[in-house]
Amino acid sequence: MGTLVGHVAPGFGFLLIGLWHLFNHIKLYALHPNSYTSSPWFPTSSLRYLELFLIMVGSSLSIAMELFIGPSRHQPFDSDGTIPSNHLHNFEHSSISMSFFIYAAFAILLDRIRPKAHDGLTQLLGAFAFGQQYLLFHLHSADHMGVEGQYHLLLQIVILVSLTTSLMGIGFPKSFFVSFVRSMSISFQGLWFIIMGFMLWTPEFIPKGCFMNLEEGHLVVRCESDHALHRAKALVNLQFSWFLAAATVFVMFFYLGLMKMNGEKVEYWSLGKAEEEETEDVESQENGKLDQSKSFIHIGKGFTPIDMER
Repeated sequence: MGTLVGHVAPGFGFLLIGLWHLFNHIKLYALHPNSYTSSPWFPTSSLRYLELFLIMVGSSLSIAMELFIGPSRHQPFDSDGTIPSNHLHNFEHSSISMSFFIYAAFAILLDRIRPKAHDGLTQLLGAFAFGQQYLLFHLHSADHMGVEGQYHLLLQIVILVSLTTSLMGIGFPKSFFVSFVRSMSISFQGLWFIIMGFMLWTPEFIPKGCFMNLEEGHLVVRCESDHALHRAKALVNLQFSWFLAAATVFVMFFYLGLMKMNGEKVEYWSLGKAEEEETEDVESQENGKLDQSKSFIHIGKGFTPIDMER
């Protein structure tokens, strides 16, 4: 992180995973509304662990970019083996990636071994990863008091939602809404990462009265006055509000579209089955009446009337 690519690349990964989860949870709920059970990850038809492999590959690339790739990072340690102050944020970012790698690796292992409560343990590992992410961004060593700090403050709110819903998913595995909110928060994390990358490292998008300054080997947005800083932070808040509203509208249309596509099949099947059962009931009632009439006729034939005159 700390660069445009460093935010856009992981942001795209979060966005992709979040939308993939959103798609699968909605489809699963549409097809099985009465027996829905959430899943921490979803296999694909071509490769069962594709989602988890992508998380592991993306995490590995992120760690490599933070610590080893680039002229300023090919030596992450000082000559005495200590971590220099200008590389602390690189180690923090790579620690976040490491936690997601651990989640994906153990998710595969748990799925192969399938011990008791393996889904709950996988959810717990996901909560561990989001907890690490929240903690390291909240206690970030970089100077986040300025414009960048406002972006990260709002990001922490979204991460906290992902963490909370991941923990709730352990106790409420049959709650579609917990899974829905978690998937939306993951995808919005990715969207906000992408926005941060473009808004903080594209000179044309720097707020008026602010500028990009090279500090400790990476660019930081600084403002000329407190008035410019307050205005820039207010613009960040507006961006968050607008993009959150846009994401909510998109997710709702996404939900309605998938429910219509998959729900019609369920509704048609249920209606057909109901009509079939109704037809069977009518036929059963008619057969019952017919059997009753036949019995009455049979009894009538075998009955000798009493001669009243006798």
